[in-house]
This record gives sequence, structure tokens and C-alpha cells, in this order.
Amino acid sequence: MSDFVIIPDASSDLTRPLRERFNIPDYIKGTFYFPDGTEALADLDWELIDPVTYYTSMSGRKVLYKTASARRAEILSVYEKYLKAGKDILAITLSSALSGTNQVCHLVAKELLEQYPERKIIIVDSLRYSTALSLLVIMASQKQQEGASLEETAAYVEANKHRIHQIGPMDDMFFLVKTGRVSNFKAFFGTLVGINPVADFNRNGLSQVLGKFKGKKRAFDATIEYMRGTIENPQDQIIFIAHSNREQAAQVLAQRVRDEFSPKEIIINHVGMSCGASIGPGLCAVFYQGTEISENMEQEQALMNRIIAEQKN
Repeated sequence: MSDFVIIPDASSDLTRPLRERFNIPDYIKGTFYFPDGTEALADLDWELIDPVTYYTSMSGRKVLYKTASARRAEILSVYEKYLKAGKDILAITLSSALSGTNQVCHLVAKELLEQYPERKIIIVDSLRYSTALSLLVIMASQKQQEGASLEETAAYVEANKHRIHQIGPMDDMFFLVKTGRVSNFKAFFGTLVGINPVADFNRNGLSQVLGKFKGKKRAFDATIEYMRGTIENPQDQIIFIAHSNREQAAQVLAQRVRDEFSPKEIIINHVGMSCGASIGPGLCAVFYQGTEISENMEQEQALMNRIIAEQKN
């Protein structure tokens, strides 16, 4: 097996047990600002604040947390530690459509490779964020464990990143709209209470709203039907259910996914604090591998339109 390490960033939502399980030795911590202006490094293990307190504080749009790209010094420190140890690096970063972290990683890598010319650093722009990045990192780890080289694993991630889907309801689009995480927000901003938008990733690395549903049951029904039209080989997959302080809804959705698709494993996790600052409370979504996202999401939108039409009949 090639001697390289996989390094994601703090947007990956991979807690310590998951990092240990999938042999992810480290990650890049982004810059995080509390509402009082206090600055910290965003961690993946909720050492600064627990998730319930974090998301509860954001309820009613009362409190805003802010994030910034990972700093050069943080990236350099992490990368150099492994280069010095004789290991190459596969870095998988937060979508470049949302953050400058990918660009800073490239600059740091160029600088370090001049000092360590015998080593390799490959940086992949995931064009994903949050738990979608978790899934992509785990897929890379599994490929590595199968004996794939650094180059083979990087190529695998590049080839499959547009096969990572998300779908599931969001209670409140306010935080996503405010931070530019959705591409077509004008059609859905200001939705009424009880209306649940659902979105998937487009090829530009942003979430794109595909439809909205009155109530969680209709949204979950649409989620399952959308999965049915896009998922591939669910019995071989680890599927994530991610939520931002919606544990009960996540358990309900997980059971429905289990009953319908019998995946290899379902992992329920909180959206991490880094991405949570822009997502806010109210997300409950499933993340899985499926058909490749089409250009302009024409196929995905057509599928969702059929689902909406069938619900009306």
C-alpha cells in the first residue's frame, strides 16, 4: 500500500471515532468566530461547544457564528508534519465555490514541495461540503486500504465526487442563503413556516434547491423517491444521515432508508460546527453514492418534478 495520508479539513464533519476507524490521522482546522468576536480554530470533536447548545443558540436567527478559510500557518504545520515523516499527502478540501481553503492549500503545497522535492502532495477540490465531504474522504480511505496508490486514489476521488448526493428537508434556509450556500435561493427564500425545501449538489459545488414540501412526511416521502431514482448499489454503501439538532427526524429518516434500501451501514451524525455556521439548525439529510450529477441538474430536477407531480395526484 502506498505510504500516504489523507487529510481533509474541518468542514468534513468526521469526528474522532470516524477518523480513527477510517485511518484519517489529521485534518485542517478552519478559522471560527463566536458571536462575541472571540476567535478559535473550528474542531471536529465539539470540544469548544456541544452541538445541542450550538444549534439551539442559533434558533430564531438570534445568533450568528462566522467562519473563514484555513490559514496558511495551520495548513503548513499539518502538511509539513507528514512530509517530514516521509509520507505523501492526499488533501481533499471543502468546495472551492464556498471557501478559499483549496487555493491556500495549493499555495502551501507549492511552497513545501520546494523544500521536500522527493515528496508528493495532491489536492482534490471536493466540490462538496459537510457530510458529503465525509463520505468522499471515507471512500478515499477504503480505496487506499485496498492498496491503491496516491495517484490512483486521487483519480478515484475526482471521478466519483459528482456521484455524491444529498437530499432531505431543511427547516429554515436563512443561514444557507445568507452565506451563499445555495445557488437558486431567490425562488425559495422567505418560505412559510412548515415548508421544507430539499436540495442536492450541482456540478459547481453548491447546493441547488429542487423542490419544497409541506411538512416532514411529504419531504421524507420525496427524499426516498429521489433516492430510488438516483442511488446505486445501496447494499454496498455506507450511508450518512446528517442533521443539525434534529435527532428525532434523523432517526425516522434513517429507519426509512434502512427499510427501503438495506444499505451496508447507516451512520447518523451532527453537521459539524464549521459547516453548521452556514447551515444553521433544521437540516436532516441523507448522503449517498449514486448516478453522476447531470449538467445544470436537468435530470435531477426532472426527477423531482415528477415526484412533486405524483404527490399532487
